Amino acid sequence: MGITVLDASVLIAQTDASDAHHPRARTAMLEAERRGELVAPATAFAEVMTGAYMAGPREVDTLSRFFETVVRVVPFTFGIAMTAARLRADGRLKLADAAVIATGIELDADVILTADRRWKKIDPRIQIV
Repeated sequence: MGITVLDASVLIAQTDASDAHHPRARTAMLEAERRGELVAPATAFAEVMTGAYMAGPREVDTLSRFFETVVRVVPFTFGIAMTAARLRADGRLKLADAAVIATGIELDADVILTADRRWKKIDPRIQIV
């Protein structure tokens, strides 16, 4: 069973039918779930939940249940923070982006899913939806 780390862009696209990446995000997440565990860094979880809070209590409840049952939220540990800092220093990434990639590296994930094409050359595990 492998691990797939999910960027907020994929999580948001998966839940928003109007998002341009919605069909590919849904398909990629279903395939990843069949292969193993879905993981989101706490930073990506916070990004997704920000939109939920802005949408209202119903969306908060729906997304909370989704994370409780489908996606494991991983804390921002010392190791992940160190790797994120190295990635930021080397590649000028935003902290949230570096945290997602660092989580994949630290957990030795099979796949890191994102909709951000700028990540493609950072790590071979990165797949663009």
